[in-house]
Amino acid sequence: MTQLRILCLLISFFAANAVQSFAADSPLRIPLWAEGAPGSVDRMHEPERLDGTNVSNVHHPSITPYLPAEGTSTGTAILIAPGGGHKKLCLGHEGDSLAKWFADHGIAAFVMRYRLCREPESTYTLEGDAMDDTRRAIRTVRGNAKKWNINPDRIGIVGFSAGGELAAYAGMNPQDGDLNSNDPVERVSSRPDFVGLIYPGKSSTFTVKRGMPPAFIAFGFHDRDDISIGMAKVYLQYKQADVPCEMHVYSSAGHGFGFRPDSKTAAGDWPQRMCHWLIDTKLLAGKP
Repeated sequence: MTQLRILCLLISFFAANAVQSFAADSPLRIPLWAEGAPGSVDRMHEPERLDGTNVSNVHHPSITPYLPAEGTSTGTAILIAPGGGHKKLCLGHEGDSLAKWFADHGIAAFVMRYRLCREPESTYTLEGDAMDDTRRAIRTVRGNAKKWNINPDRIGIVGFSAGGELAAYAGMNPQDGDLNSNDPVERVSSRPDFVGLIYPGKSSTFTVKRGMPPAFIAFGFHDRDDISIGMAKVYLQYKQADVPCEMHVYSSAGHGFGFRPDSKTAAGDWPQRMCHWLIDTKLLAGKP
């Protein structure tokens, strides 16, 4: 056996073990629709593609719960919508690591895997399939509030970049529950009680009106103009509509800073700032 072939076999072995380890360390995912999402039933059993901590080829949307240890829950819950340009889901710095941090601070967190509308040859749409997944995820958390020790009136959504679009639209266009539905999840509202918009795209499509959920906004000074300038304009919309909103602009940050537990930057500390904001707005009880 040549040295090159041995080297290739070793690389394959360690790569396979890394994928298995990543999967083994992840909590159990909960499908949003047990029998498959509308429009995706025929593809629900296709395996997702994993590239490091990035995931694509999502046809069976789900949430991964990270729950606080017994006796530490604050009753607040956050759905996390990772970014990735609607081509992939960046589950590392925009998903699981943040969920673990929230759970360690008494906040139940749920990482959403939603269908991707900009993947090559995708037939999904942002306003249709991806938003169907988002509303269903909020309803799933609210419908299981008692089981997961959550206050059903303190359920929010935080989205990064492409996921920030979903978070914004969830607050802009919520749907009431259908009390006549045979599906108990569909009987509860999809309205989030607060939204976190972390360097979201498509800010020019955001509209704010009185009565919408309060918002926390964070982005970098060096981000693209459509985000840095666009989100400043969105903040003014919240102000004019008299909807509580807090905005943080990090002078040394660009796009995609996400959350990394070992970060030493001001932008990396934004989850702590969000917790303080949640306490101020009476959406989080106690000290985070």
